[in-house]
Amino acid sequence: MKTVITSKFTSTLLVVIILLVLYSTININYLLFHSLAEIFSIIVASCVFIITWNTREYIENKYLLVIGIAYLFIAFIDLLHTLSYAGMNIFTDYDFYANQLWIGARYMESLTLLFAFLFMKSRKELNVSVLFLIYTLITIALILSVFILKVFPICFIEGVGLTPFKQYSEFIICLILCLCLVILKKRKNSFQDRIYGLLFASIIFTIISELAFTFYISNYGISNIVGHYFKIFSFYLIYKAIVETGIIEPTGIIFHEIDQLNVMLKQELKNNQDKNRENEKLIGELSSALTKVKQLSGLLPICSNCKKIRDDKGYWNQIETYISRNSEADFSHSLCPECLAELYPDIKVDDRVE
Repeated sequence: MKTVITSKFTSTLLVVIILLVLYSTININYLLFHSLAEIFSIIVASCVFIITWNTREYIENKYLLVIGIAYLFIAFIDLLHTLSYAGMNIFTDYDFYANQLWIGARYMESLTLLFAFLFMKSRKELNVSVLFLIYTLITIALILSVFILKVFPICFIEGVGLTPFKQYSEFIICLILCLCLVILKKRKNSFQDRIYGLLFASIIFTIISELAFTFYISNYGISNIVGHYFKIFSFYLIYKAIVETGIIEPTGIIFHEIDQLNVMLKQELKNNQDKNRENEKLIGELSSALTKVKQLSGLLPICSNCKKIRDDKGYWNQIETYISRNSEADFSHSLCPECLAELYPDIKVDDRVE
C-alpha cells in the first residue's frame, strides 16, 4: 500500500514539474511552449494509433478501434497546425492555416468520438482497411480545402480575433462532445471501469479546452495558453486510458468484452443449473405420482362375494383398506338407496339420510 501511494505521489510530482517547466518556456518564446504542447498531443495520438493498429485483430471493442485509427489522422493535422502557426515562418503565403487546421482536427476528433458509438453494437466485422481509406480521403480533402483551394472558412483575423465561423464551430464541437458524454454514460458497461472514467474525464477536459478557444483575441494570449493546457490534460488521460493500459494491462482493452461474455456465460450456466434442479424436483414428484397411479392399475383379484381385494403378498384386504393404503384417497361410509331399503325397510325414502 505504501509503495502504491509513493508511486502515485512520484507520478503526480513529475507531472506538476513538467507542467511548470512547460509554462516557463513561455518566457523564452511562446512558439516553444505551443510547439511542445502540440508535439505532446501528436506523440500521444500516434502511440494510440500504433497500439490499436498492431492489436486490431484482437480488440473486440469497436469504439476503441475506430478512435485508435482516427487519431493518426488527427495527429497529422495537428502537426500541420503546429508547423503553420503564426511566427513559425514555414508557410508564409497565407495567414489563416493554423486556425483552420485546428478547427478541422477538432471536428474530426469530436465527430469520431460520436460516430464511433455506431459501430459498438454492430455485429458486422469492422473493415479497418476501408476505415483507414475513408479517413485518408477526409484528411486529403481537408488539406486541399485549406492549402490548395483555400475554400475553408477563415477562423481568425489578427488584431480582430475569432471569426463567427470559428466561434460557432467551437460551440458546435462542445455540443458534440457533450452528446458523447451522454452516450458514453449509457454504454458504460462496454468499458472497463478505469478506462470509462479516463475517457469521460478526457472528454470533459476537451470541452473546457474548446471553450477556452472561443474568446481569445491574440494567438499568444492567456486564453490560448489555458486551452492548450487542457488539451494536454485531455490527451494525457487518453494516454492513460489506451496507451498505458494497452502496454501494461492489455487485457483491459483487448479482452474486456471476452471477460464480459465469460461472466454472462457463467450466469447463464448458473441459471440453467437452478432450472435443472427445479426440473429434477418436478420429475421426482411426477415419478412419485406415477408410481402411486401404477399401484392401482392392472387387474385386481377381488372376491366375488365379500369384495375383498388380494394384494401382491397374498393377503386379502377390505377394498377401502387396500385403496387407502395404495393411494391418497380417504373414505366416508354411507348407504346407497338399495342397501338402505334392504337393511332398514321401515325408513321411508323421504327420511333417508345420505
